[in-house]
Amino acid sequence: MFQMADFDLNPALDVDAAASSFAQTGRAQLTDFLSPDSARSMLEILRSRNDWLQVVNSENKLFELSREVRREMAESTREALETAIYAGARKGFQFRYETVRVPDGPNARLESSDPLAALATFLSSDRLRDLFRLITDTPTIDFADAQATAFGPGDFLTAHDDAVPNKQRHAAYVLGLTPQWRPEWGGLLLFHDDRVVSHGFVPDFNTLNLFRVPQKHSVSEVTRAAPYRRYSVTGWLRSR
Repeated sequence: MFQMADFDLNPALDVDAAASSFAQTGRAQLTDFLSPDSARSMLEILRSRNDWLQVVNSENKLFELSREVRREMAESTREALETAIYAGARKGFQFRYETVRVPDGPNARLESSDPLAALATFLSSDRLRDLFRLITDTPTIDFADAQATAFGPGDFLTAHDDAVPNKQRHAAYVLGLTPQWRPEWGGLLLFHDDRVVSHGFVPDFNTLNLFRVPQKHSVSEVTRAAPYRRYSVTGWLRSR
């Protein structure tokens, strides 16, 4: 059973550089964020899971589909769903990817045997909370929520800004856990300025990307050239 103590930070993180970047641009990147053993262990855990749920939206409605449900779908139903997803992406906010969620409550996380809950507890610990407060210059951050995400070929997330009333999100984070990813495979975290893509991050392994909320961004579609899925742990730094 994974515990919070099984995770550790890279002691050589350049926190000052990250804080300076965040102050200037609203974005920061911390490479080799976790210790190598922690990052490799989490990657293997994500690869071995079979409880992933595919999430898709239809305007404001969210649908969750297990792998078993998708396997049993008739081909005509699967094709109709694909058509609807891409039609939604042409005119508004649309997404498709897989997720494993983590409870927000600290007690529920501590009672869980899920390694993702242990990682979320670690990301919300006093040490990490102080780190995030320093980098983002936001003393009101109380905890990090979390979910694992996996983007396979055809998966994407169109432009949005993460601003949701009453969620008290101060910054978003993406901890990349995919080794040897090439930019041309897609899955890029892109930042939008009107109709210009002003910046972007490749989902490098064991790299933590932070950015201020609200800020318009998207994840580009993963291509069929990608030999494996784009794994990450993502969430927001929030007040309770």
